[in-house]
Amino acid sequence: MKTTPILIAGRSRKLSAFKYAPLTTGLIFCVFLEATAAETQTATDTPPVSSGSVSPNPDSDKSRSSIEQNPAARPRALNTGNGPEATAEQDSPVSANTVPDKPMGLQSLDTVSVKGRADIQGRANDLTGIASSASQGEVSNDDIKYRPTSRTGEIIEVVPGMISTQHSGTGKANQYFLRGFNLDHGTDFTTWVDGIPMNLRSNAHGQGYMDLNSLIPEMVEKIEFGKGPYYADQGDFSSAGYARMTTKNKVTGFNNDSDYGYAKFEGGMFDYYRALFANSNPVGIGDLLYALEYTGYNGPWTVSENSNKYNGMLKYSFGEQDWRVAFNGKAYYSHWVATNQIPLAGLGQSLSPTCCDINGANGVGGDGRYGSMNPTDGGVTNRYSGSVNAWSRGDNYKNEMNLYALYYNLDLFSDFTYFSANPIQGDQVHQQERRVQAGGNAEQTWLHKLYGFDMENKLGVQLRYDGIRNLGVSNTYNQQPVANNSYLPPSLYNVDETSLWVYAQNETRWTDKVRSIVSGRSDTFWFNVQSITPGFQYNAQNSGTTAATALSPKFNLIFGPWAETEAFINSGYSYHSNDARGTVIHYNPDGTAATPVTPLSWSRGAETGIRTQYIPHLNTTLAVWYLQMSGELVFEGDTGTTAETGGTNRYGVEWTNYYKPLDWLTLDADFAFTSSRYQSLQDPGCVAGTTNIPANGCGSGYSVPNAVGRVITAGAQIDLPEGYFASLRLRSFGQDALNNNATAWLGNTNIVNFGAGWHNERVKIEVDIFNLLNSQANDIAYWYQYGLCNTFSNNNQCAGGNVTQYNGATFHPIQPRMVRAGITVNF
Repeated sequence: MKTTPILIAGRSRKLSAFKYAPLTTGLIFCVFLEATAAETQTATDTPPVSSGSVSPNPDSDKSRSSIEQNPAARPRALNTGNGPEATAEQDSPVSANTVPDKPMGLQSLDTVSVKGRADIQGRANDLTGIASSASQGEVSNDDIKYRPTSRTGEIIEVVPGMISTQHSGTGKANQYFLRGFNLDHGTDFTTWVDGIPMNLRSNAHGQGYMDLNSLIPEMVEKIEFGKGPYYADQGDFSSAGYARMTTKNKVTGFNNDSDYGYAKFEGGMFDYYRALFANSNPVGIGDLLYALEYTGYNGPWTVSENSNKYNGMLKYSFGEQDWRVAFNGKAYYSHWVATNQIPLAGLGQSLSPTCCDINGANGVGGDGRYGSMNPTDGGVTNRYSGSVNAWSRGDNYKNEMNLYALYYNLDLFSDFTYFSANPIQGDQVHQQERRVQAGGNAEQTWLHKLYGFDMENKLGVQLRYDGIRNLGVSNTYNQQPVANNSYLPPSLYNVDETSLWVYAQNETRWTDKVRSIVSGRSDTFWFNVQSITPGFQYNAQNSGTTAATALSPKFNLIFGPWAETEAFINSGYSYHSNDARGTVIHYNPDGTAATPVTPLSWSRGAETGIRTQYIPHLNTTLAVWYLQMSGELVFEGDTGTTAETGGTNRYGVEWTNYYKPLDWLTLDADFAFTSSRYQSLQDPGCVAGTTNIPANGCGSGYSVPNAVGRVITAGAQIDLPEGYFASLRLRSFGQDALNNNATAWLGNTNIVNFGAGWHNERVKIEVDIFNLLNSQANDIAYWYQYGLCNTFSNNNQCAGGNVTQYNGATFHPIQPRMVRAGITVNF
């Protein structure tokens, strides 16, 4: 394997046309609508009639909006914009930082109403007449408050078809799977929290790194999501989809039905402890929310995680019926000992003092699956952010904006290949960065009636700057630098990355059963890279500036509703950016020549689907989709980063179901099946034919490693009037080959979690059992080259560099059955 740490490279300004003709047409159309709207209004005796209001001739079907003709299509609009996106509280006519009923679905801005918490229904909400695809949806806090979650990142699993796992310590970003992607730590799925993008570009560990550990799950009010590249306001990292999370404006008790603050205490097996304090008070003209969280955990591992996480949150919000403002402040700090994947070939052997002898004392019950190849792996990270969200509206317009700034740092020590590159001191690498990020988003929406057609036009702009210092990777031994290292030479950079994104969208209702959404966006990036590696002779050649632009047209048609059912046809382009360091690289850290690749890798996809509520209380969607990527980001074991590989084709089918037959019973079942293939033959680059590197594991092929082909999630939840509640959930995923020729598989993963409890107005008691059936499956597995030491010296170095090279599977097991209990007290 290559050992260069710079694995995501790019070349400046190469714009493939993408067949962009539809974009030009769409943008001209939007400009034409905007330019003629005022003239159209002047030419008539009455103002333009927005959808949802009654026309001058109420007896004419054609003069009535489709929403007037179909009251069932008038639920709260799905909010997909960039501004503040919360929800209403019981005692406030409008939520403190909410755009109440964004006019998606052509609802009139002057007739929108917010109805308190009853207006937030999450997955039970009928989005017929509102959503632009079968793959869009939303989840409220009520949908997740009884859901057993063993780690914070699992909150993203509310997106149907999404799986969140872990291949390392608790403090590290999770591993995500969706639509046949091993998203690593976030590539190709973008996430926002209160308008702040969570994906970190040009990150020390991996492009698009998305760490959700800074969230306090109880403070998340709702999550809006969409899958596919069809949405105008989503750009970088959005090929597979997006999620927008909004935090609460007021604490409403542990059951989301009161004005209480609360304190929560949890404890469980393997030294798990968690404490949460959350409250809100009226202050001045608004409400001040404040919350503090601490989580500590050692885990079932041979080497204790010693994980300690601290979160803090402040939010002040105020406003009137037609405008709202919210100020947000968040702080997060975490340190941990990592529990990285271990080699399957060494299971049952003494590969190190802490791994992996089943007959010894390693792990739970002497199970070497929970061993550690390097007990000094671990990390420290922190993130501090501030933002302001605001919106205002009039009879036929709405605007919203947010500004944000944050500081982030990461020091991560990982050893994935053991003694493959450095046969004496080992392959541990230190990945580091210090980052300042700032930006903003603004969107303007206008409602018009043009030539008898209801229209909604949007114009948005997004600006982001990342200033990254001391961005690099180096070989370490017990977290100390390895001097004069020719095995894993270090690299160090300063990076400035700026992007400007502009999008425009027109939504037109042509008849009461047909509407279209035509949009396009332009994303321009500027990269300024300085190589500052001490003693590196090619620093000048690996420094420079470059720029690139991606144009992304999108087109959607929606038909219906008929019998509470809509049909969708969606298509669009998107992209992901690549690591800025690669846009100017000409020499690898070892001095060999390197070739830059494109800074922006495009994707294009299409989908057809239906959404129905024909059966009362059952929300069902069915989607068949296709996605083509010009370049794939895959995991590289030698440095723990991602590498750009060849183009891919994916297609799949998704079927989601959410059923609430009774007030106290909720059932859901979601199914996702995907096929993922490279467009050209891929050579894994290993040498076959030896004892430890089998020929069948090194063959070329078209399979995309770790492209999960099947995801099934299902659950049942009861919430009885007497205060008793319970939740039973299944997480099942698999059918993923580990190598290019699909000869290596490591089985499927099936996990059952259970939670139950009781509450009254003041106290809640709950018990969660994770991995109820004590499955011995894996969170994740990889296939790559690694080295195992045959003889250790007294200081745990490999004596004489006596190493055997392997090419095979490494894995990270799911945690064994464990029980946690908690008590929450309202005050």
